[in-house]
Amino acid sequence: MKRKLALILAAGALLAITGFAGASTLATSVGASQSKFGSILVDGRGHSLYLFDRDRNGKSSCYGGCAGEWPPLIASGKPHAKPGVKAALLGRTKRHDGRWQVTYKGHPLYTFSGDPSKGQTNGEGLDDFGGWWYLVSPAGAKVVGSTSTTGGYAR
Repeated sequence: MKRKLALILAAGALLAITGFAGASTLATSVGASQSKFGSILVDGRGHSLYLFDRDRNGKSSCYGGCAGEWPPLIASGKPHAKPGVKAALLGRTKRHDGRWQVTYKGHPLYTFSGDPSKGQTNGEGLDDFGGWWYLVSPAGAKVVGSTSTTGGYAR
């Protein structure tokens, strides 16, 4: 019985240690990268980050199917600024589901399901889910770099 208890305690301690180590290594980071539209924000995997022009007051308006196509950048802790990004502009906003979404200069950040590889910018200038999607510059401004059209109307 004592041996079984010792094994259970050892396994629990190992899980606690690796759990804490994993959490620190999985910290959400935001960096900058060059694209055909200039310098843009990217997540820790090098995927382009976007803002949604329907978001207001630092809160996301993208849920359900929208969040499936435009996954929010989620952080369990404080997001980390990589080179080219101003740490003072990074923040978080609480989503309806209780998770924390990373913000930059008050804009909730998203990736795009249409960008399966790092460095892609297929979501720039798209009219989707009732609003426009833009890449984000390291200054925190939307990048307007294309003349996408949807439904016969230029933006």
